[in-house]
Amino acid sequence: MPQLDSQFLALQEALAGRYSLQGEIGRGGMGIVYLAHEVRLDRPVALKVLPQDLALRPELRERFLREARTAAKLSQPNIVPIFAVDEVADFVFFAMAFVAGGTLGQRVRSQGPLPPSEAARILREVGWALAYAHAQAVIHRDVKPDNILLEEGTGRALVTDFGIAGFMQGTAATGLGEIIGTAEFMSPEQASGKGVDARSDIYSLGVVGFYALSGRLPFQGTTVAETVRQLLEDAPPTLGSVASGIPSRLARVVDRCLQKDPAARFESAELLAEAVDAALRARRDVPVPVRMFVSDPIDLPGDGPLYFTAGSLMGLSILATLELFLADIGGSAAWGFIAGYLMLMVGIPVVLISKRVRRLLASGHTLADVEIALRREVEEKREELLYAHGEKAARYERLSRVLAYAGLGGAMGAGGLAMALAPLTPSLAALLGPVFGVSSVVGVLSSIMAREQAKQRVDMKAERRFKFWRSRFGHLLAKLSGIGLRRPAIALGATHRPTELQVGLAVEALFESLSREVRHSVGDVPAVVHRLEANAQSLRQTIERLQEAEAATLGAGEGMPEDLVASRQKAERHLADAVAGLETIRLGLLRLSAGAGSIEGLTTDLLAAGEIGDNIDHMLEGLAEVEESLKTPV
Repeated sequence: MPQLDSQFLALQEALAGRYSLQGEIGRGGMGIVYLAHEVRLDRPVALKVLPQDLALRPELRERFLREARTAAKLSQPNIVPIFAVDEVADFVFFAMAFVAGGTLGQRVRSQGPLPPSEAARILREVGWALAYAHAQAVIHRDVKPDNILLEEGTGRALVTDFGIAGFMQGTAATGLGEIIGTAEFMSPEQASGKGVDARSDIYSLGVVGFYALSGRLPFQGTTVAETVRQLLEDAPPTLGSVASGIPSRLARVVDRCLQKDPAARFESAELLAEAVDAALRARRDVPVPVRMFVSDPIDLPGDGPLYFTAGSLMGLSILATLELFLADIGGSAAWGFIAGYLMLMVGIPVVLISKRVRRLLASGHTLADVEIALRREVEEKREELLYAHGEKAARYERLSRVLAYAGLGGAMGAGGLAMALAPLTPSLAALLGPVFGVSSVVGVLSSIMAREQAKQRVDMKAERRFKFWRSRFGHLLAKLSGIGLRRPAIALGATHRPTELQVGLAVEALFESLSREVRHSVGDVPAVVHRLEANAQSLRQTIERLQEAEAATLGAGEGMPEDLVASRQKAERHLADAVAGLETIRLGLLRLSAGAGSIEGLTTDLLAAGEIGDNIDHMLEGLAEVEESLKTPV
């Protein structure tokens, strides 16, 4: 039963036959929102009504109607549509779609920060809505979590309450010097009463993103005046400094939105939405062969330490038993047994993994696809676990890890020493038996306990597998697994490969299609290609670290870091050169295959590519000190 007041009764009487009021669902500075039922179309609607005491003031009445008509012109899937704008008796109101669900503000207040993937989706959808509104020369001026509705069932974000919007063209409808908005979400220029444009909404959306991802605001004073002072004078904290587990690309998007200088923000909401989309785009579906390989239960790098230790202990136990019953077994025979046993323990999983790698390569995919898929798996799992359990290891986990290393180390030492002493002093060797047993039990149990604790915080299997397949041994294993395998057609379009890998794979396929004589004549094309690919990958990592450093420097209020910007731009130019070099080689091979090119021309292209690689190497060496200071965990 809704609480009835004089305005509710008077409004219902004025709207009788058109709308049936159900009750109040919201209230703001520029109006009261009622849930109602539209009689003619038999649908629920939300009615926003200017309070009667304000409706009697002509200037506020006119502003309300003007702003409602402005919002009614906006038609976009992420903007709450307005169906009608009207005046009845002493009431002015507009009817808009009723969106079942709560606001983003209610969601964060009740459940805490959002997972990064969900927050990014909401930012992208709100960015689309603002981009559309800005294209219609309308700015919102009050972008905040309570003005973003989350549709029940779908989670779709819809922006509402363009009730304080002003036209961007010409003189601001509210006039310069008038502050309109919510202090915590205002842009600096809006808080200082200056003229605003689309970049003011971008700042406010950045604050929304900061709040959704961290659960706190960049600026929040005890009073509105204190909040405005912080907004105008203090540097905003970087998102990464207050929240863990946020993907770096998404954090940089939010940090860029919060720059005090409008010119340092995204130029448009469309560019902001594209940047958020780029952070989400890396989470594309993985093709079936790669997905099967990544989810393969045979995991040498992940389960290897425990597998190796348990197998070694079992082998030592077997050897100790043999020594008890076969007194004539010699020391050299014992060590030969150990060597053969360890080779068997390592060889079995390597053979099994090589079979899987060979099947993957036969499907047209490469180890680069595996690295991309594993990186995605590591980032997504890290994001989920940090969100759920935090970043630091608990004291119990650290203690279990120390006991595991001590126990297993003690067991290996005691076992090896016992075997070495058995032929010389059997009695002393026998004394080491209990030490071996106790250490083994402590080591194995502590390993299991530490492993289970760490699983709540870090997906160790995915982390170690990612490092393994990026290592030299992983690349060597993949290379050996592909010996004698006929090169299949490259699987295109399924995995999101960086441009240099896409072009490099095409170059290698073209090179393999040439006759053996031609391949011998043009030189080692794969070596040149692999060098440029590696250079491009290094440059991408360097650019990402430099971007993070730029954001951190700006967040500390130190101004635009010109040296970092110059280094990043230089790295970006070299990255473009590396990709262009690969493209030139590809075109040369295409011409050669079509009979329109020459070996001499391709050789010239390869020499030019080598010079590009030399230049990149020199540039990376020159940035060694910068990179050393910027290194962060992958």
